[in-house]
Amino acid sequence: EVQLQASGGGLVQAGGSLRLSCSTSGLSFDTYAFAWYRQAPGKEREGVSCISSSGTKTYYVDSVKGRFTISRDNVKNTVYLQMNSLAPEDTAVYYCAADRYGVCGDMDYWGKGTQVTVSS
Repeated sequence: EVQLQASGGGLVQAGGSLRLSCSTSGLSFDTYAFAWYRQAPGKEREGVSCISSSGTKTYYVDSVKGRFTISRDNVKNTVYLQMNSLAPEDTAVYYCAADRYGVCGDMDYWGKGTQVTVSS
């Protein structure tokens, strides 16, 4: 059974930092691409960032470029999202997801989210 578990969310002041982690099990980690999505209250879910299976390609939504960094640890089977210079508009539930084809296409598996709240 594939499992994705996001953690690391919390309450932080504007300008602060958080690091989200997505621990995985039940899949061949190094063949999957992984993405972070978020959904704010009353808004549609949006893709935030993705990293390819090789780790050589990363993608970011414009609003987080230069502030967020996605990375992966193929030994720990974990994906990270380092979030710096957080702003109130980053407040959302953050989800990690996995793409079995490794290319940041459609996601096949989703984890439960972790809440990020940024106070002004």
